[in-house]
Amino acid sequence: MAVQLENQKPHVIFIAYPLQGHVIPSVHLAIDLAARGFTVTFINTHAIHQQTCSGHSSAGDDLFSAVRKSGLDIRYRTVSDGLPVGFDRSLNHDQFMASLLHVFSAHVEEAVEGIVKTEAVSCLIADTFFVWPSKVAKKFGLLYVSFWTEPALVFTLYYHLNLLRINRHFACQDIREDAIDYIPGVPTIDPKDMMSYLQETDTTSVCHQIIFAAFQDVRKADFVLCNTIQDLENDTISALQAQTQFYAIGPLFPPGFTKSSVPTSLWPESDCTHWLNSKPHTSVLYVSFGSYAHVTKSEITEIAHGLSLSGVHFIWVLRPDIVSSNDTDPLPVGFRTEVADRSMIVPWCHQKQVLAHPAIGGFLTHCGWNSILESIWCAVPLLCFPLLTDQFTNRKLVVEDWKVGINLKDGRQMITKEKVSEKIKRLMDGKSGCQQYKDAVRELRKKLEDAVKPNGPSDKAMNQFIKDLNVAISSKSEGSNTISNRF
Repeated sequence: MAVQLENQKPHVIFIAYPLQGHVIPSVHLAIDLAARGFTVTFINTHAIHQQTCSGHSSAGDDLFSAVRKSGLDIRYRTVSDGLPVGFDRSLNHDQFMASLLHVFSAHVEEAVEGIVKTEAVSCLIADTFFVWPSKVAKKFGLLYVSFWTEPALVFTLYYHLNLLRINRHFACQDIREDAIDYIPGVPTIDPKDMMSYLQETDTTSVCHQIIFAAFQDVRKADFVLCNTIQDLENDTISALQAQTQFYAIGPLFPPGFTKSSVPTSLWPESDCTHWLNSKPHTSVLYVSFGSYAHVTKSEITEIAHGLSLSGVHFIWVLRPDIVSSNDTDPLPVGFRTEVADRSMIVPWCHQKQVLAHPAIGGFLTHCGWNSILESIWCAVPLLCFPLLTDQFTNRKLVVEDWKVGINLKDGRQMITKEKVSEKIKRLMDGKSGCQQYKDAVRELRKKLEDAVKPNGPSDKAMNQFIKDLNVAISSKSEGSNTISNRF
């Protein structure tokens, strides 16, 4: 049972999902909570910690040391995810996921037990994709706050898996292909716009097991925080709020946007500023497929040739393992030389810094949620090339709902260099009608900016969450005191 002390600020244990796209908003949420008066113990995995430190020579043993020096009360710990630190999680995805499903919780439980024995802890904040938080929180008498790092649309589709099953749009032999129009708060959605895991016929994979268990567990959460904006997904969020304590608190960025006092990149970041400074405004296409998903070698080849045909200036972030850890340079022979006068090809970069540069005019993206929010914040329209999981649903929001981008990849259809070139030109050429995307993305940027201002929708939602959490903490404490007084 957690230690209970009087007149002490709330102390939360925060456990981030060990993928960079989840760690980044988790770090920013932890800092925001600390700035609002919380004590936060942030738990990373050994592997994420070591990779972050290897990418940042100044990181040291405590990633939050600079934040603590500014007066915020954030403690930092690391635990094992159940695998050796040097294990290649990218190459062995299924083994990694299986360890998170079956082993990781034991290490977390041990760490939480050690903290609550000596500290007054109020609640556990953990990523929704974990399958164990409600059980760990209950064991140690903590409130459970689930943190969802993707859009509310993706959350609600997973949350209503039972409806998709009943209506034969998922996990049955005779899958329906017609539109889905029965999810609360969701306008009609095409099955091809669901997450990749909900489009697969084999639902026995380790990722499916995680999804099924996680979305049973989240129903036991006391609160759900979501890195989205009420004005972007109002109907979906309102419907969820009728069913659960759901708060839209995004976008979660560091105060200076491009500058964070906590390192979160898993690789050393190339500085693209000098090269960008030499290019005209909005003339450069930024290309990146995120920190985890893989692209096939044939797709890389077509994208490369498409970039060459387009004639545009571009920065391409090409992770060494983008195809596979065993193929560290999948580009066509001679490509680097062919485009050397108008390109910068780097293993990794500071994405927010690049997107915020006035030379950037478009973003060819895998449609990760962080990338979409960052691109909108910088008023950069998107060219969408989703690869897996939520990215197909995010693409739907970008292209169909908000109209701030263009679709490059249609389902399982192969892309061609001609299509890549044509879509790049359409996005980047001001004379071909791309102004509509620029105007639309500027309008969305205004909504994001307004959301996080004092008394903006996201700021209000965060304040309401803190108020509701404090009420729940007080109620739980009074209940504990009543019980102890009986004995």
